[in-house]
Amino acid sequence: MLINNVAILYDKGHINAFLIVAPKGVYRNWFDTEIPKHMPDHIVYRMAIWSASPRKAEQQALDNLSAVSEDLKILVMNIEAFSTAKGTAFAKRFLLGHNALMAIDESTTIKTPGSARSKNTEKVGRGAQFRRILTGSPITKSPMDLYQQCIFLSDECLNASSYYVFQARYAVTVERHLNTHSFKQILGYRRLDELKEKLDRFAFRVKKEECLDLPEKLYVKREVDLTPEQEKAYDQMRTLALAQIAGGLVSTVNALTQLMRLHQIVCGHVKMDDGTVVELPNNRIKELLAVVEETDGKIIIWATYRHDIEAIKLALSKEYGMNSIGMYYGDTDDDERKRVLECFQDPANEMRFFVGNPSTGGYGLTLTAAQTMIYFSNSFDLEKRLQSEDRAHRIGQTKNVTYIDLIAPNTVDEKIVKALRAKINIATQVLGEEIKTWLI
Repeated sequence: MLINNVAILYDKGHINAFLIVAPKGVYRNWFDTEIPKHMPDHIVYRMAIWSASPRKAEQQALDNLSAVSEDLKILVMNIEAFSTAKGTAFAKRFLLGHNALMAIDESTTIKTPGSARSKNTEKVGRGAQFRRILTGSPITKSPMDLYQQCIFLSDECLNASSYYVFQARYAVTVERHLNTHSFKQILGYRRLDELKEKLDRFAFRVKKEECLDLPEKLYVKREVDLTPEQEKAYDQMRTLALAQIAGGLVSTVNALTQLMRLHQIVCGHVKMDDGTVVELPNNRIKELLAVVEETDGKIIIWATYRHDIEAIKLALSKEYGMNSIGMYYGDTDDDERKRVLECFQDPANEMRFFVGNPSTGGYGLTLTAAQTMIYFSNSFDLEKRLQSEDRAHRIGQTKNVTYIDLIAPNTVDEKIVKALRAKINIATQVLGEEIKTWLI
């Protein structure tokens, strides 16, 4: 849709350049696949991809964008570049030198008002004749997520002069005081029907079931009992905010850290105060292996913590061999990521397991070779959950996709899932959708 929009505006003489900005794990897909595949054949274009330290060929392509010519100039950048002065300045120069359309893919990456990235994209965007944002889930935490995304488009979208005006109209808040400063805590939301009407004036939304003949999503919960060692550590951490484990101490200074430590204990490890990581006897890997044994075909496995990813790799390699596993997380370099994707998508290749974390592998990838997805652990981030689910549930998928969550009953595992469910309900209310079928 976006590329067709760019082509129409170029054909009509309204633009001569296109700046597409996307997250680090996605932006190269625009350069390598999306634009070459979908740009109409009659449009002549030159394209360059941003890099803070470009190779010789990449630098030449970037320099060529400044040449005076009739063709369409396309610059592909990662959103992380807008957290830097160098990347922001380059984007600004590009827009000042052309009549351009600027678009942000996965626009929830700019949802935080006041962040350097959000402020820089907003300022740079003022130099574009046309602005677009794209996302499947514009609301991942609360309706407040909408403000900065819409302000990038235009001040007139929401008719709110500031974030605080927007918050005052659509959120129920209470004044809180903490030490030397005060803040407004959001207790709930209001006037969501009015907010939906505003969105409908400038937003175009199509659900997958309306345009794609995709099979169903099926959700399964597998309960994992805590071991006595986990129960002891969990109870200590929950009641005292510290735990004595293997002769060492784990303590926390705030509720967020306490939640993270509780989640780590449930997953089967914990980071000590001295920085070391201690394994806890647990049933989670055993349950994962049991699920794998019951399942045919290729499998995607998501885990929140790096330590768990390595533990999963070790367990699967013992059972199925090293060549059966592809790793895709922060430590995986670009060449290996490309190899893993190619091997996993190849039905004839022996790589059966794609193991990664949703922060790195949950965006922009096509993993339709799998019909089973296992969540070894979840986070409170709804965007990462929904995006990672859709790696297998997209064009090319012909079978039902089964999502299996490993959940320890009566622990933070259940609190995370309930929080994600609540966020889904709010998002669907604002967007005017039916309540989605989900894990709970």
